[in-house]
Parts: sequence; C-alpha cells; structure tokens
Amino acid sequence: MSDPLEGLANAGVSLWLDDLSRDLIRSGRLADLVANRYVSGVTTNPSIFAAAISRRSSYQDQLDDLAARGAEVGEALRELTTHDVREACDVLRPCYHATGGIDGRVSIEVDARLAHDASGMVAEARSLWWSVDRPNLFIKIPATIEGLTAITACLAEGISANVTLLFSLNRYREVREAFFAGLQQAAGNGLELAGIHSVASFFVSRLDTEVDRRLDGIGSAEAKALRGRAGLANARIAFRDFECSLQSEEWSALAAAGAHPQRPLWASTSTKNPDYPDTLYVEGLVTPGVVDTMTEATLAAVADHGKPLPGDTIRGTYEDARATLDELAWVGIHYDNVVAVLEEEGVTKFADAWSGLSTELTEVLRSASLASVSPR
Repeated sequence: MSDPLEGLANAGVSLWLDDLSRDLIRSGRLADLVANRYVSGVTTNPSIFAAAISRRSSYQDQLDDLAARGAEVGEALRELTTHDVREACDVLRPCYHATGGIDGRVSIEVDARLAHDASGMVAEARSLWWSVDRPNLFIKIPATIEGLTAITACLAEGISANVTLLFSLNRYREVREAFFAGLQQAAGNGLELAGIHSVASFFVSRLDTEVDRRLDGIGSAEAKALRGRAGLANARIAFRDFECSLQSEEWSALAAAGAHPQRPLWASTSTKNPDYPDTLYVEGLVTPGVVDTMTEATLAAVADHGKPLPGDTIRGTYEDARATLDELAWVGIHYDNVVAVLEEEGVTKFADAWSGLSTELTEVLRSASLASVSPR
C-alpha cells in the first residue's frame, strides 16, 4: 500500500496524535490530520501543555481574562487545559460516533503531583470529567501503586480511563486486575459496561534509553548486541499477556455483560537514539486492536518513508521477545530496577512540568492588571 498510514489503519492500528495546543486546533491542523492522516485520537500530558501554553500567543486573551477576575493559578491551569481538550473532543466527535466510541478519544491527565495520592487522583478525575463534559474524554491516571486504586474507583463510576506511565509487565498485570475490578464494581453500581472504555499506555522508547545506557556501561560485546531491543520485546510480551487475559473466565463474564477490552496503547514511540530508524517503534508493534500514539514528527516520518507493512509484527514474536529479556538479565540488566526507575522518573518529569507551568502562570497572573485588558 502506497500510504503507510493508511496501511497501519487498515491493519487495525488506531493512530492517535501525542500533542495538543490551541494553535493546532484553531489553525485547522488537527482537523486536517484527522481527515487526511488517519488520526483518530489525541493524548496530552503536562509536558505537552507546558510547551503549548508557554508560547502564550493563542492563550493571551484567556490569560488576560483570568488575571482580570483574580483567578488562582490552579483554576487558571484547569480552565486553560480543559478548554483545549473540550475543543479537541469536538473535533474528534464524528470519529467517536463512527467507531462506536472506540476511537475519537482525547486524553487529559490528572495532576501528576497527585500520582501517589489515590483519593486526590479520584477527586481530580471527577472534576476533569465534569469540567470537560464530553463523552469521548479519557482521564489519564498514572500506573503507580496508588494509581491502581484510582483506576478501579474511576471505572466503577463510569469514568473512562487512559492508564499511563506503564513500563513493568508485573504492574501491567496489576493494571488489568484493577480494570476488571472497576468494571465489576460498575456493573454492581448498575452502569452499562458498554459505555465505559479504557486503554493501557505502555511506554516503549524510554525503556531502550535506560537499558541502552546500562548496556553501554557494561561494555561487553554481548551487552552491545542487545542495544535497542528491550523496548519492542517488553511491549510484545505485554501484548501476549493482554491476549491471555482475554481467555480468562473473569473477562468472559465482563464481555458477556457488554464490556470492551482495555486496549494496549503504545506510547513514547519516537526514537530517542538518532542511530535507530525513526519509524522503529511504529513498524515493530503492528497488530489489530492496538493504539499507537505518535508525535506529529513521527507521524510525518511514517507517512514519508514508512516501510510497506510485512503483516502482524507482534504475534509470532513472543519467544524471541522473552529470549531478549532473558539475555538482558544474563548480561546484568536488572529489569525490576529499570522499570521502577522509569516509573519514578516519569512521574517526576510530569510533576516538574506542571510545577514549572504553575510558577510561570503565577507570575503572569500577578503581573497582569485590569487596565491591561482591552475590551473584546
């Protein structure tokens, strides 16, 4: 097929954009990506919002209004971000209806500074769900230990969830258990399971970045031969585990009640190492029923020089993937330590982005005055 993006879509991969800004929406570029680049969803995170709002130009009118009425920084952050997500949800709404609610989704993350506060995340999720007030919204909840409790609680209330910052296969098992528990509680609460959706966001390239750093430190020929292989292997085994979970009696009962599976989502698919092909993590994780989130640059790279798809690149790879993780352990890579470090670094990165944006907005709101606001 001449268009690699069309090939991915036809292979059953949902292509979601890992970016959002007011410029992207207002310029019509997001609508164009949906119409012409097979984009069927959008994900956001604190770093994305920090980058978008720091540019300020398209946000200045709203910032002036917030300053004029003395808004606190927390309220300002909420209004700025939910405004963009609400508009993006409206752009994706036709896709949401066309796919029966499977795609057409836009994700917004709970405050990353609450990542170890289960009750705080649930309260934040409720607030975001009410504030955006769109059926095609996903609330992103980090897959921390405390996040597991929040995932179950939110799903039990009918709040659709994007579980993020997943690195560990063991944690993924716990996430699936939290997902099942949430749906069971939702059914007990009298909710229609068909209206509740979820994805589990497995991060890919960040694993290679950390593992490669450690392999370089080991320095042996055996270690160097394993560079760039951990991310795909980890994700492929995660998909195998997902498939196995769908064979359980627990899932069969939920499916019979109308539940949708918690689809695997491949996050962090941009290559961090320039020596690797920039389409590596997209082409290596193709199978029906998954979501692939890409930055606009990665989306463009796949469209420009993506290879013709050889077919499913996940099923049939499980034995090799398991062997790769075993070889990594043999040369001295401690998997449990790697994924624990990545989880905490991910939480810290997003929390720092949110804190930095809060500090910047505090100064903007403090320095603005009513006299500087022009009538519109």
